[in-house]
Amino acid sequence: MAEINVREVVLDILVELSKGEEYSNVLIAAALDKYDYLDGKEKAFIKRVCEGTIERRIQIDYVLDQYSKTPVIKMKPLIRELLRMSVYQLLFMAHIPASAVCNEAVKLAKKRRFQQLQGYVNGVLRNIARGKEAIAYPDREKELPAWLSVRYSMPLWLVSHFSGAYGQETCEKILDAFLEREAVCVRLDQRLTEKEREALVEAWRADGVEVEAHPYLSYAVRLQKAAGVHRLAGYAEGRFAVQDVSSMLVVEAAGICAGNTVIDVCAAPGGKALHAAEKLQGTGRVIACDVSQYKTEKIEENRARLGLENVTVRVQDARVREASLVGQADILLADVPCSGLGVIGHKQDIKYRVTAESLREITRLQREIITNVIDYIKPGGILMYSTCTMNPGENEEMVGWICETFGFGLVSMAADLPEPLKEEAEQGMVQLLPGVHETDGFFFAKLRKKEASV
Repeated sequence: MAEINVREVVLDILVELSKGEEYSNVLIAAALDKYDYLDGKEKAFIKRVCEGTIERRIQIDYVLDQYSKTPVIKMKPLIRELLRMSVYQLLFMAHIPASAVCNEAVKLAKKRRFQQLQGYVNGVLRNIARGKEAIAYPDREKELPAWLSVRYSMPLWLVSHFSGAYGQETCEKILDAFLEREAVCVRLDQRLTEKEREALVEAWRADGVEVEAHPYLSYAVRLQKAAGVHRLAGYAEGRFAVQDVSSMLVVEAAGICAGNTVIDVCAAPGGKALHAAEKLQGTGRVIACDVSQYKTEKIEENRARLGLENVTVRVQDARVREASLVGQADILLADVPCSGLGVIGHKQDIKYRVTAESLREITRLQREIITNVIDYIKPGGILMYSTCTMNPGENEEMVGWICETFGFGLVSMAADLPEPLKEEAEQGMVQLLPGVHETDGFFFAKLRKKEASV
């Protein structure tokens, strides 16, 4: 078997990503699967350099534009990605000798038939390696937005968006949190005994996984250094599910009771729907819907693994009203498609793809979905509206529109949520912010449908 150059694997992923046809997590996962036989350190290198180069792209480009006569925007695509991944290593991977970074980049330029640019690649990288401690960044005092944009590699318009919505101080907390290494959050099966939970956690620790209880929910656990969650003890047996605590809080706040009918209209990959089924303790039913066979297969796969029998999975487009569901839901879960700004920490390329126009466009889809599914709720029933974003237009303003258009009223969630969230939850809406709360960026609201008049 030919020896694999891990830097070339990284380069190929970044070049493919630059075409804008696929998300980085999909490309990285596909590459790691293809080269699964590689040493663990080599796979970790591929993942780290890919993710880091994407995450820090704005800062990297800012540095390159100071040291290269050819602006980044005018570089040949392969050379641009080769320089970006090399600069990431120079600035953020101090354990790798600068000489190795430069030499390997030059070799790759030659191998990919850019011999005429070997000297250019070598010169740019060696100059950055020598001068990296003296790079002139924007002045924080005089150009704060520009400094935040470069320091945290966030497009300038998004810096303005977060500052405008949540204030300057909170904006920086959000940006800083996006750059932290994300733990994997899992939901332990609440049917497990305390002894079974402890045994599971001990098995993970024995495998070198760092395990930390989440402060918000007793059954939520954060994992670090977990190389492949599906390989962990208890996964195949359905003893836990991967789910961020922000998503768990939606189900916690819903007030699910034995015998309820819960409909989840945008359910894939099934976290909230299956959590709701668990809450029902074998009673009632959950109808989990999503738009495609591919998505519903993901839900069904998780349902079977978790051993939940009170769940029906069906292909159903939330933009199309389904007459058989009208008046069936005690609780309707609507985690609608959104701009995804709250999960930039997991999916860094979101920040380069989203636009101010797309923020406005997505609200039209959200309104269309709500209009088509709102009648599924029984009189007196509950709508749990949620998004994984931080944008008042998709969140608080959308809730206002729902109340005004369909006559719903906000319901306090304070009794069902942990202490740090109770004050905000009293109003019936919670906006979670990375760096402020110990979760992804997420929004959820609890609304009640008026009882039928006699």
